[in-house]
Amino acid sequence: MQSKRRWLPRWQRVELVEKCLFEGMTRRQAAQWRRVSVSTVQYWVERYRSASPADRASGAWAEDHPCTPHRQPTRCSERVHDRVCVARRRTGWGPRLIASELGMAHATVWRCLRRRGLSRTPRAPREQVRRFEWPCPGDLLQMDVKRFARFSRPGHRVTGERHMTGAEKRARVGYEFAHSIIDDHSRLAYTELHPDEQAPTVTAFLVRALQFYESHGITPRRLQTDNHLSYKRNSSLRQLLERRGIHHRFIPIRTPKRNGKIERYQQTLAREWGYGQRYRSSDARATALPIWLKHYNSKRNHSELGDRPPISRVRNQPKQNS
Repeated sequence: MQSKRRWLPRWQRVELVEKCLFEGMTRRQAAQWRRVSVSTVQYWVERYRSASPADRASGAWAEDHPCTPHRQPTRCSERVHDRVCVARRRTGWGPRLIASELGMAHATVWRCLRRRGLSRTPRAPREQVRRFEWPCPGDLLQMDVKRFARFSRPGHRVTGERHMTGAEKRARVGYEFAHSIIDDHSRLAYTELHPDEQAPTVTAFLVRALQFYESHGITPRRLQTDNHLSYKRNSSLRQLLERRGIHHRFIPIRTPKRNGKIERYQQTLAREWGYGQRYRSSDARATALPIWLKHYNSKRNHSELGDRPPISRVRNQPKQNS
């Protein structure tokens, strides 16, 4: 009988009781108004009358009762549940492996784990998001590399066509690497394309990047990168930073979110420049990079900067030309 009434939403159950008990509507009138049977109206009125004051105040009396039977003769004992849970915690196995070890049915093990809340291993707690922004341009630069495939004709990402000829497969056009650096405060970015990500390439790129920021009146003080070997074991990069008086910071291993601004910039770079247009070849894409980069720095509005371009935060700094 209860399953036939379950379609009635909770707020309508409360409304029926209020109409009957507090507004003077009869059971038959309430049933016709809500288009349910008279017995349904009477059922929820009795549920309200038999409820405790706390349940009436919270509205718990209008909730569905669990359909689990009070008596379950064939249910496994608590001792069996304990055996299954101990095996689960000890091995981390799924129901099938645990069933083979304990000599039980797979469905039985699954039900035991479900009743105890162990059917799925709990996820590790996520680290709390910590947002930060350095107060002045140049206080922190973030640097990283993103790989893009070279191509001689538009690829499947923009055309949807995955067919390749034998000559194209044998060509092995390879990849090109977008070396990028971004200022933490202003989001002013600089990117170059290179055929590799080796130490000499990284050092030469950083020299030109520092010149780019100095041309905008920004004096870099810190550089933050991940733990790639081209950064971690690059003696020429270390010497360059020591001569310039720039402190090199490394993020913890396997935590790219600590370099979140350059990671987010690389997503924008790939979406708007790398894959946002249909290029004839990767050379045409490389030609468009300086144009897009100028647009990003001087015209494209940034949501974190109050819908202003990054160059606005550079020009508005004290002691700098506007």
